[in-house]
Amino acid sequence: MAVVGGFSNVTKVPELRRRIGFTLMILAIYRVGVFITTPGVDRSVMRAVVGSQSGLLGLFNLFSGGAVANLSLFALGIMPYVSASIIMQLLGLVSKQVEELRKEGETGRRKLEQWTRYGAVALSIFQSFGVAMWLEGLNDQDVGGGRFADVVGNPGWAFRILTILTLTTGHALLMWMGEQATDRGIGNGTSMIILASIVSGIPGGVANYWSANAGDVQLLTVVMLLSILLGCVAIVVFFERAQRQIPIQYARRQVGRRVYGGQTAHLPLKVNMASMIPPIFASSLLMFPATLANFNLPGMSTFSAILNRGDWAFNVLFAVLIIFFSFFYTSVTFNPVDVADNLKKQQANIPGIRPGRHTAEYIDRVVTRITVGGSIYLAAICIIPSMVSQVFHVPFQFGGTSLIIVVGVALETTNQIEAHLITRSYEGLTGPQTTRLSGRRPA
Repeated sequence: MAVVGGFSNVTKVPELRRRIGFTLMILAIYRVGVFITTPGVDRSVMRAVVGSQSGLLGLFNLFSGGAVANLSLFALGIMPYVSASIIMQLLGLVSKQVEELRKEGETGRRKLEQWTRYGAVALSIFQSFGVAMWLEGLNDQDVGGGRFADVVGNPGWAFRILTILTLTTGHALLMWMGEQATDRGIGNGTSMIILASIVSGIPGGVANYWSANAGDVQLLTVVMLLSILLGCVAIVVFFERAQRQIPIQYARRQVGRRVYGGQTAHLPLKVNMASMIPPIFASSLLMFPATLANFNLPGMSTFSAILNRGDWAFNVLFAVLIIFFSFFYTSVTFNPVDVADNLKKQQANIPGIRPGRHTAEYIDRVVTRITVGGSIYLAAICIIPSMVSQVFHVPFQFGGTSLIIVVGVALETTNQIEAHLITRSYEGLTGPQTTRLSGRRPA
């Protein structure tokens, strides 16, 4: 009952109601756009092509919420923006100008966001042209029953230019909607759009499983799948909440007659600092060879075909990229030297560790060790569910990437809702006895 009461408190905060309503409106507009097909494309033939393939194309269709199968206005999804973010992160390591903008606070952040938007539009133009060429190459496809059909009715430069304009405009609109949802809604807009894309495929996946078994559902298989799913959710929640707390001792100092400091605190370090970013980065990077293959670059067609199979080669490469991006993103977003300098300025130190360089080296060693465990967890949780779905022949994407995104976004959104409730003297979603916000105690 406490949980029900916590959810009922959501309707008592006008601002929270408006934010949730605005986010739902953005997601509804996005779902409508998924069914607006790009001009010149036969949707029924495109669905038959996507339905006959799995692996990378199925993963791309999952992240776009079925937009690839419809070849809709939002077929590119949010991935060009994600790729542009990756490029900006890489530029921060080699470009002094980008690094200086990061340190300028809000002004620098807005400038970098603007550059990221320009990069996303440029990438969407490049990918849209690749999609147009790929669609023309899908003509004369076998749609079953000895019948062949064309995906594109009138191939040529007119179709290519129209496809570039349509998909680029759709991506720009989707990027703007995500930013509006972040500013005026609840949760991160980009993450919410990806969440909606993944969740929207669940009913169709269940229907496909039912039709594939001709209504004869194997109860034992369903129970095992649900058990594995619940176990994976529990593991994701555990690792996303896991922290390594480093003890910190503040020095005692006297100001007049009053004594300050002397307290003991902790420096919390998340086991999975990169959160859901590495799987998204890895997925985005694995989709790139398919675009390059449409330009007839040497070796790209073979490489793209290997990835599209979704077998052990894809899983191994996917796991390696996740581990790499876990270390890379953590090193970019977390600087032990800055943390050590801040502790020194606050006259705080780690017991047994000298301030300054020794503290930075100690924090770096701790972060490296916990990142090893966090990256292995991410790789395992992204690969194992996909392997299980192949073993049980589940006719829809049962990937750990989508599971991490769904659980991670749900936890982040729940925290924001609880923060709104608590600042207005309401109990959180879990009631007065427990709370997801660390450090809070019931009255």
